[in-house]
Amino acid sequence: MKVFQTNLFYKSFKKLHKNQKKILDKAIQKITKNPALGSIKKGDLAEVQVYKFKMLSQLILLAYTYNAKNKTLVLLAFGTHENFYRDLKKVK
Repeated sequence: MKVFQTNLFYKSFKKLHKNQKKILDKAIQKITKNPALGSIKKGDLAEVQVYKFKMLSQLILLAYTYNAKNKTLVLLAFGTHENFYRDLKKVK
């Protein structure tokens, strides 16, 4: 499986501390093993799936798209719920 990331995802990832990066990497590994883990969104974000996990006692949303035909996973963005979907619409 090929894994890609958007610029927004990469910029947010660079700002994390080492322990936070490890937690995010574990969440990404879970998604690569089972891409159906995330909940599928509706409306403007119809192709996007969002996986929720805890990072240092805070709920984090990880948005991604998966193409089963090409076996590609695109990591769109991650962050807290505040303004997450609004910012995600700009990326998509």
